[in-house]
Amino acid sequence: MRAGGLTGGKKPDPQMKITYITAGAGGMYCGNCLRDNTLAATLRAQGHDVTLVPLYTPILTDEEDVSLDRVFYGGLNVYLQQQSSLFRHTPKIFDSLLDAPGLLRWVSGFAIRTAPQQLGELTLSVLEGEEGRQRKELGKLLDWMRGEERPQAVHLTNSLLAGLAGPIKRALRTPVFCSLQGEDVFINGLPAPYRERSLQAIRQRATGIDAFLAPSNTYADSMADFLQVPRNRIHIVYPGLKLEGHGARKTESKGEFVIGYMSRVHPDKGLHLLADAFRILRQSERTPNCRLRVAGYLDPNDRPYLEGIRRRLRDAGLENDFEFLGTVDRKGKIAFLQSLDTLAVPTTYAAPKGLYMLEAWANGVPVVEPRHGSFPEFMEKTGGGLLHKPNSAEDLAAQLRCLIENPTHAAALGEKGRKGVAEYFNAEKMTEETLSVYHQYVS
Repeated sequence: MRAGGLTGGKKPDPQMKITYITAGAGGMYCGNCLRDNTLAATLRAQGHDVTLVPLYTPILTDEEDVSLDRVFYGGLNVYLQQQSSLFRHTPKIFDSLLDAPGLLRWVSGFAIRTAPQQLGELTLSVLEGEEGRQRKELGKLLDWMRGEERPQAVHLTNSLLAGLAGPIKRALRTPVFCSLQGEDVFINGLPAPYRERSLQAIRQRATGIDAFLAPSNTYADSMADFLQVPRNRIHIVYPGLKLEGHGARKTESKGEFVIGYMSRVHPDKGLHLLADAFRILRQSERTPNCRLRVAGYLDPNDRPYLEGIRRRLRDAGLENDFEFLGTVDRKGKIAFLQSLDTLAVPTTYAAPKGLYMLEAWANGVPVVEPRHGSFPEFMEKTGGGLLHKPNSAEDLAAQLRCLIENPTHAAALGEKGRKGVAEYFNAEKMTEETLSVYHQYVS
């Protein structure tokens, strides 16, 4: 069942004090950070007292950053404490130097391997909470929280932080909530034996969480089984956007059809599938006049992946019809989306949300996405695009051709998406439904 929102004529919710704990993504625009920051900012705008606490690194958002100018579980301390017992006993003044937000931002600019297979021991240790090697970091977080006015709700950004739940509940005697935002993909990517041990740890510590918030019914069903928690403890809150600045794009003919991709450049996100579909389109007998534009974060470790895509397009004579813009800020993102005729991010995994799809819709851009994860559920809400067979460049090319050959239909799908985002996926609705969940557990 979808968590209930506010109804017409209902009085505004009384002010709440909320501590929201989010994990920074090391200098990368991350969908979870963007969503968490939007939620915290909207709650504040509605009069609630919200503190957004970053873990590991400062967050990076293309909107106003409302997070605390302090980082707990600083990435350098967490790593060093994992590697050596010496750093588990260093004084707080030394730790605070390593936790300086400026230093963590600077370090985040370097190529640091963060692939799941490299993080097995560290993931398990953080999940173990008081029993892990980062217990000193947990203590510093709890000491700070005890020194603040007690919140009515503590919200964890994902279940990889479940090791914090029990200690926070015991220290503050307050309900703990947890978003579900793709951690199953991370856990499944860990090598044995850390995959099994981390899953066992997360299931054990999930009992300390009062309620979970999932971005779709599909993902809630999947995570109920993954975490082995009752389905009625998982509430549905769709992700939402701040719609200011977004708007319907101009749809006059440009003489070419522009296919876009906007996400992290990584094999899991499926850019290679989109490039293959683009090649299939261009090499068919009915060669359409189209080009491929790509925007998104590129980790230095993924450069060979992108270069391989470039090489295959160059061999097909399509190098001049491929453009890579790299990371774009909010203004650049909107301009990029406004330049597209469609957006496709053909993930190889069942994506839990896909904010890029909502952002495309907010600008009247139809999408073509795989028929898995939350995409079908979101598409059913808006009707803003087409679905293709997962991991099939051929079917992706076929669906793209449907839009290319019928621009009027493509524009109509984009307009449906724009109206659907305004109705179902806006920041205010996300905030109302989050508050509705809180009120079911807060006295």
